[in-house]
Amino acid sequence: MSDIRVVLIEDHDVVRIGLRTVLQIQAGIQVVGEAVNGPQGLNLLQNTEVDVALVDIGLPGFDGIELVQQFRKFQSASPEVKTKVIMLTMLSSEEMVLAAFAAGADSYCIKDVGIEQLIEAIRMTYTGNAWIDPAIASIVLRQMRSSMSQPTSQKQTIEIRSLEPEYEQVLASDPVTDREREVLELMVAGCTNVAIAERLYITVGTVKTHVRNILAKLCADDRTEAAVRALRSGIIS
Repeated sequence: MSDIRVVLIEDHDVVRIGLRTVLQIQAGIQVVGEAVNGPQGLNLLQNTEVDVALVDIGLPGFDGIELVQQFRKFQSASPEVKTKVIMLTMLSSEEMVLAAFAAGADSYCIKDVGIEQLIEAIRMTYTGNAWIDPAIASIVLRQMRSSMSQPTSQKQTIEIRSLEPEYEQVLASDPVTDREREVLELMVAGCTNVAIAERLYITVGTVKTHVRNILAKLCADDRTEAAVRALRSGIIS
């Protein structure tokens, strides 16, 4: 398997150098370019073979949101370009999070994310999954619920990840039980395993078993992805 080719589009030298230093020692990841503003970043993405781009929202020249919007237009005319984008920023406001996904970002990380989580985000995004920082997952889920409750003519679409046909087949062959649906609803509400156990009068160990079964049935890698898929598939509303 070839290395994941990563570029860093970040104007703060300390942050960019720190990211480069960390990523260069990771097996299977190769940093192939850097840019310090929006125009440079767009040029880099358009002229370099890139798998995953880490893009800061607050770039000079034009910001990360506009960079992603312009790059997606370029990408739509160049279907061979498969670059994924991770927004990496200190901003966790609802407006910025939703704007990032609406612009075409694949994943969203807060800058104080741990190294292991950042590597996980890069690998997941590279394989076509959305990685949503736990700090902002509730914003995305709340927006999805709001969008699904609106009339069709009023809906705003923010593509996170659809429930692919093969996953629907898995779910059809092994449907979620009533108890698992109760656990899912509490997961979407942001409850911890301990809180779920208290609410449902079951042990934490039983909750963990239900969560494992839910992740398997929804072909999800984590609780956030399971919640997104449960909402998309209509298991919960």
